[in-house]
Amino acid sequence: MSVLGVILAGGLSTRMRGKNKSLMPLASLPLIEHALNRLSGQVDRIIINTNGNHSDFDRFGLPIVSDSIDGFLGPLSGILAGMDYAAECGYSHLLTVAADTPFFPDDLCQRLLIDCYEINIAKTESLVDQHNLHPTFGLWDVGLRESLRAALMSDMRKVMGFVKKHEWRSITWIKKDYDPFFNVNTPEDMENAKMIFTGIKK
Repeated sequence: MSVLGVILAGGLSTRMRGKNKSLMPLASLPLIEHALNRLSGQVDRIIINTNGNHSDFDRFGLPIVSDSIDGFLGPLSGILAGMDYAAECGYSHLLTVAADTPFFPDDLCQRLLIDCYEINIAKTESLVDQHNLHPTFGLWDVGLRESLRAALMSDMRKVMGFVKKHEWRSITWIKKDYDPFFNVNTPEDMENAKMIFTGIKK
């Protein structure tokens, strides 16, 4: 089994006052670089999916792919772009992570590979929240790409809407001091991320 990792950075960052949030700094590094550092060593190769200016990401020295279907159709379109690249390069599976999630687990791929279904999705649990799925963090069988393409062309937009049409399971991480899948959507979230980062480094 060979796994290609894709960092999904194709969003419009509408709640970040026009800034590309994946390039915004957290502890002197762009958010996407935190994701890259966590993903490195977990997969065979990494690519970036973005619909922005590709030159903004040249510094990372990675292949950059835009959505396979035009129109900013959301994460599923980025997942399809990753699947298309993976298929062209002979990878059997795609691991997807979001660029705005700087603390995701460093055993993400390892645990999602256990008892692999067509799609394995990350989930967190706590005493308060028992069912918090994170569908942009998943391991996907690349053989699903034509099914995904057809779903997108039929106006499917929700990741879990597609997932539930296939054989899938969730893998649980326990939420302790912070949610490892905490993502940065707003300036307030960025401030919270800074506090989490400071706590991790203590």
